[in-house]
Amino acid sequence: MKLDGFGIFVKDMAVMVRFYRDVLGFEIKEPETTGNVYLEKDGTLFLLYGRKDFEKMTDRKFNYADGINGHYEIALSVENREAVDKTFKDVVSKGAVPVMEPRLMEWGQYTSYIADPEGNLIEIGSFV
Repeated sequence: MKLDGFGIFVKDMAVMVRFYRDVLGFEIKEPETTGNVYLEKDGTLFLLYGRKDFEKMTDRKFNYADGINGHYEIALSVENREAVDKTFKDVVSKGAVPVMEPRLMEWGQYTSYIADPEGNLIEIGSFV
């Protein structure tokens, strides 16, 4: 088996499409009213899947975390430390929730964290 991609189950597709498209710059061509968004970002399949649609397809209900949650992170890398600072400020000014200001970690990575509108953690960092 090989990792082909990943997806997140979203409550409000329109809000999440606008965030990933307009704030993070993902190329999303589907309308905000769609039930599923498939896209490729830097060679990785990324999926936004409407919770209700997924539950209907699988004929079962699921539990979902509320608020900022630590179930997983999406890691985005940028070219250097200055780009981490600039990107963090830019996405926060566009509506991302700041979780951790940029800082140098003991393992040598300069990194920061934000959350999307549904509380999923997104890392913005660089090892350069």
